[in-house]
Amino acid sequence: MSLTRTILAAHLVVASLSALAGCSRSAPTTVTSGPSVEGRAYLLASEPSDAQGVTAARADVSHADEVAVFGRIGGDPSPWVAGQAAFLLVDSDLTPCNERDGDACPTPWDYCCDLDVLPTHKAMVRIVDADGRTVPTDARKLLGVQELQAVVVRGKALRDEAGNLTVLAEGVFVRP
Repeated sequence: MSLTRTILAAHLVVASLSALAGCSRSAPTTVTSGPSVEGRAYLLASEPSDAQGVTAARADVSHADEVAVFGRIGGDPSPWVAGQAAFLLVDSDLTPCNERDGDACPTPWDYCCDLDVLPTHKAMVRIVDADGRTVPTDARKLLGVQELQAVVVRGKALRDEAGNLTVLAEGVFVRP
């Protein structure tokens, strides 16, 4: 085989593998190795028994309430806040695209199949330190989490004028 054909074949293999990876129905794009040493301080040893789903929390909690909320990380093609321990959390009642028959969405954690109801089924989570400041470390590195990871967060509720919910989380339980 000529050098040109070999190079062309190699490019075709790489392009094919890239295309397959891009259309994969497997979920997360993030590979994590567990929480960082700093992040372990924010992990809860047990799941809060009083946790409620995101949708229920959005309907029930008031500004400054102590709250425990469960859901899955997602709600956007990139549910992370760059350089901060913060992410979007989606109610577990919504089904991500990769769990729907025949759906090959490359970013199933964005819940694009539910865009009409998604705004009322998601909340922002910010992991905060003892002074109430958002930890300046990517949540994926801090906690060892990834897209579609099921978590329970405990902290204080913040509400804005539009009814959006942010949880200033002091602790996170990562569901197995």
